[in-house]
Amino acid sequence: MTDTLDSAAPTKKTPWHLAGNFAPVFDETDFVDLEVTGTIPTDLDGLYVRNGANPKSGKSPHWFFGNGMLHGVRLSNGKATWYKNRYVKTPLLENPTLPFVRPDGTFDREASAANTHVICHAGKILALEEGHFPWELDAELNTVGAHNYDGRLTTAMTAHPKVCPETGEMMFFGYGQFPPYVTYHRVSAAGELVQSSEITVPGPTMMHDFNSTRNHVIFMDLPVVFDLDVAMTGSMPYLWSDTYGARLGVMPRTGTDADVRWFDIEPGYVFHPMNSYERQGRNGLEIVIDVGRFRSMWRKDSSEFEEYATLYRWIIDMTAGVVREEPLDDRPAEFARVSDDVVGLANRYGYMTATRPPNKGVVFNNQLLKYDLTDGSCVSHSFGAGRQPGEGVFAPVMASGASKPAEDDGWVMTFVYDQASDSSDLAILDASNFDGPPVATIKIPRRVPFGFHGSWVPASQLPQ
Repeated sequence: MTDTLDSAAPTKKTPWHLAGNFAPVFDETDFVDLEVTGTIPTDLDGLYVRNGANPKSGKSPHWFFGNGMLHGVRLSNGKATWYKNRYVKTPLLENPTLPFVRPDGTFDREASAANTHVICHAGKILALEEGHFPWELDAELNTVGAHNYDGRLTTAMTAHPKVCPETGEMMFFGYGQFPPYVTYHRVSAAGELVQSSEITVPGPTMMHDFNSTRNHVIFMDLPVVFDLDVAMTGSMPYLWSDTYGARLGVMPRTGTDADVRWFDIEPGYVFHPMNSYERQGRNGLEIVIDVGRFRSMWRKDSSEFEEYATLYRWIIDMTAGVVREEPLDDRPAEFARVSDDVVGLANRYGYMTATRPPNKGVVFNNQLLKYDLTDGSCVSHSFGAGRQPGEGVFAPVMASGASKPAEDDGWVMTFVYDQASDSSDLAILDASNFDGPPVATIKIPRRVPFGFHGSWVPASQLPQ
């Protein structure tokens, strides 16, 4: 089937989020024994899978609104055994006019685009989108159904939960346009929802992500706020507020609203933290949070990005009750990630996707960035002119005799779009030789549109 929007350029009729490699593809495909340049490491046995907005109709009013489509590559025994792309088959896929609010005034938490992230926890692959329930998938990317933790989950679920690498516990939250604006949830390593606690914030803030450490979670209450007038137009219903304020809320992982300590910070917006952790500072306990920070966002129109994100640090002094703030880099970059093995723990390395200052939409550069947070250095991997990577996902390697992988011992994977050939590859980089050539480039037999977030799922964790 021809991808009729592949070569579309942004116009008044074709906005940036439907043009070029943002344009959707419309078929679900299966390919086996993919062509490989280089050598796929034999220790990579599992599934690389990435989610993204891919409107079935070919139209959507905002990049964040398209139907979720998963793109997955199964790696085993040094081979790329298959590639599949699949829509997440939610009720919204078949009925795009399905109302979010039912006639009786209750929310339809299953009416999800399921388009933002895909993770694996407690043996379940979950497609996530922050307004609704997660959607469960099998190991072949077929949709199983909505997952509400046996009825215990009654709010939305963020697209960015945090899984503790030491306990296997998963922390997440849901936010909404009406009180309670934020609800915190905790799920055991076995997949049981064991805590739900309302968190008080002053208004309907857009809380896309949050942070966790060994002992705490940290909420980001930032000044992008629900706007009813914009909502009535059908577009992304959030705008910047000069009066809302900005603060961080620190709470013990098993705490409740009464335990939250709030700290004022300079206004800004964060979609994606890199990582957060605890350390002993000059006065006692400090919490360090590295983020991709916008100075402001969506002042006039939520479909345009007037600013770009850069790497930025907050240091919360829990004794003095203040936050120290500092920029770590000035180059445009987003989609921050670390190894899953150091989420919430002290990390040395982090990865971001280089961007370019926007005109209206998101503009991907041709580089991934690897930051060394110990010495402040940054190494870039350039894919060459006209070759644009997405988010870099880290897959660890277990060295022989080691109890856990070294932080820098592993592979970084990303889909790369080639403008000249209008095609896509899956590139595998050696994290310890980041600016070297890819160890393997896997040819994808169809174009993979730009998307959002993905995961590496080892074979041992895939659903049976």
